[in-house]
Amino acid sequence: MSRMIGKTQFKKEVMESTHLSLVQFKTEWSGACQIIAPVYEELSKYYSGIADFFSIDVEQEADMEKEFGVQELPTILFFKNGELIDHVIGLTPKNALITKIENALI
Repeated sequence: MSRMIGKTQFKKEVMESTHLSLVQFKTEWSGACQIIAPVYEELSKYYSGIADFFSIDVEQEADMEKEFGVQELPTILFFKNGELIDHVIGLTPKNALITKIENALI
């Protein structure tokens, strides 16, 4: 299950993690974010214990949006061992997300 985090939790939950971490930058009002939300939740349950899924509300954490150069929503960043290894921008099909997750787990 995905969890909302902010800058204070980001370091501990993502940067210091040895798991694969997916971090979705989103807003509640964005249509694209609302469309991908159920897919993101489904994948978070399927990969529970294997990968961690987080969400960041860019309206509350605008400095993080700038820090990672997020210009379109939703943007999902993939971190492994605290390192940014991949990303997807905008509406991304479920199969494409699964492929990226599986490749990141190798």
